Amino acid sequence: MKYNILDNADGNVINVIEADAEFVAKHYEHYELYVEPTAPQLTAAEIARSWRNVELSSTDYIVPLTDHPQHADYLSYRILLRNWPSTDSFPTTRPEL
Repeated sequence: MKYNILDNADGNVINVIEADAEFVAKHYEHYELYVEPTAPQLTAAEIARSWRNVELSSTDYIVPLTDHPQHADYLSYRILLRNWPSTDSFPTTRPEL
């Protein structure tokens, strides 16, 4: 088993060791069982919002470029991206340029 070795009763972890409970109890005054951290599970809506934010950021540069050949298309796309979370197609169907 893995254990967090604490430097004092305040719970500050100074080391993580792998040992049996008897060894840890004998050699350390303050310890706790190590719990493997788990990655947060993102919802489909969170993943979709993250993708949308990247898309908006990656098209920011086009907004001031009024002579860009697809300027109007990008502005329309950005409006679709901003409105997407409030539509029935969110988060399953992504807007397209």
